[in-house]
Amino acid sequence: VQLQASGGGLVRAGGSLRLSCAASGRSFLGHDMGWFRQAPGKEREFVAGISWIRSRTDYADSVKGRFTIFRDNGKDTLYLELDSLKPEDTAVYYCVAKRGSTYVSKAGGDYTYWGQGTLVTVSS
Repeated sequence: VQLQASGGGLVRAGGSLRLSCAASGRSFLGHDMGWFRQAPGKEREFVAGISWIRSRTDYADSVKGRFTIFRDNGKDTLYLELDSLKPEDTAVYYCVAKRGSTYVSKAGGDYTYWGQGTLVTVSS
């Protein structure tokens, strides 16, 4: 599976963005999907994930209530809706995938496929 993330950009604090992640080369049906991010000078961190089985979702505490992850299996596309953005959300966002399961893993090492990243910049 090759993943192509898009939708990043510059937005003011309090604004919204929608990130997309399209699969190519092979469908991501049957895969758990997720988003990680890495801010300048910081370690990569889990943001949100959705399991293939039962579509369970999980979020980092820092984004709960502000971000929403969902997938459109018909379009083979994963989305992350970012609302009420804060300057500390500034980072490169990566979409990820792994073999499907019943739970969401927050460990980056569990994910087999990584997209190239899309930059989100939130100004104050």
